[in-house]
Amino acid sequence: MCNRFQIVGSLLRPSDLLEYKQQIEHRDDIQYPFYQDFQGYEQCETEAIQAVVDKERENGLSILTDGEYSKSMWHLDFVWGFQGIKRYIADHGYFFRDTDGTSKYETRKDIGLRITGELGGKNHHFIHAYKKLQALAGDRETKLCVPSPSHIFGELSWSDNIGSAEVYKSRQELKDGLVKAYKDFVGEFAAAGGHILQFDDCLWELFADDNPNSPFTGEKINHEEVQGLAAEFIDINNTIIDYGHSLGLKMWTHNCRGNYDSRNMGGGSYAKIANLFLKQLKYDRFFLEWDDDRAGSLEALAVFKDKPETEIVLGLLSSKTNTLDDEARVVQMLDEAAKIIDKDRLLLSHQCGFASCDGGNELTEAEQWAKINQGQEIARQYWGS
Repeated sequence: MCNRFQIVGSLLRPSDLLEYKQQIEHRDDIQYPFYQDFQGYEQCETEAIQAVVDKERENGLSILTDGEYSKSMWHLDFVWGFQGIKRYIADHGYFFRDTDGTSKYETRKDIGLRITGELGGKNHHFIHAYKKLQALAGDRETKLCVPSPSHIFGELSWSDNIGSAEVYKSRQELKDGLVKAYKDFVGEFAAAGGHILQFDDCLWELFADDNPNSPFTGEKINHEEVQGLAAEFIDINNTIIDYGHSLGLKMWTHNCRGNYDSRNMGGGSYAKIANLFLKQLKYDRFFLEWDDDRAGSLEALAVFKDKPETEIVLGLLSSKTNTLDDEARVVQMLDEAAKIIDKDRLLLSHQCGFASCDGGNELTEAEQWAKINQGQEIARQYWGS
């Protein structure tokens, strides 16, 4: 077992579970978590989670997840579990960059979020799912991955037809309502015996002025307003991070630039946002995407010099490809990072999970585990444990 290699969270789903997830995609007359709407779905999901946890244990992973098998999308299922939210099928999905780097690639369309009442996070389905994971994990540590408060605040603030004006009269009221819902959830996670809560976030790079895909770049942009929005996102996250810390939780984050069917959503280097998100967010551990040139120079890690208790997981490996990674490149970058941040504060991972959304990336299960085993072996050789 190698503690220096970690998975981000999600793993490829088996085909029988995928069939249910794909049926969910086309129905908006059903109620989350959808077990009552599809015969055999709950049993299929439970058996799949049992199998993937066994596989994680067999492969020596030190911190386990349920493969995120209880989700269809990396972030939306969590919001569907809030009181005061209704999902619906939108006119279109999210748009990612296709593999040619320019064409659009559309996701599933059941991404609509409508606020129908005050938001609440009590008795959330994710707590029940996490308790199942705990029971299966034995003596292994576990973590739960959910979207960051700021990411969901961004989605609710920017979405069409969110219905917030009927419930929340201002942006501040919406933010306060979302913070309350997150505190409900975090409190119940701690009460359930949870120790590690990971907030996943894909919005940071929108604030990087070298991101050509960002709506916040260009000559006509009010940069003062953009900086104010970034500060607002940081504040809402830190509010919940502080609350989690007060309950004794380890608060982690994972950041990437989008991951859907091996596609990404855009660019943006860490150097351009380091003094905002890397420096100011109060997480205990950062999982950072660094598998290609979009992330920029590792010099951005210098902001962590003044945060000696913070750990950094370098996502130097790629979950988007079906081939093993270039080990020489990974070791070279680890050496570069260790010149900036103490080696004992660094860990290794893939840049993102293998199946952030239902279908997963374009590789087989065998290829996935080969890539995980490669990451473990690189970490053993590099750190010696």
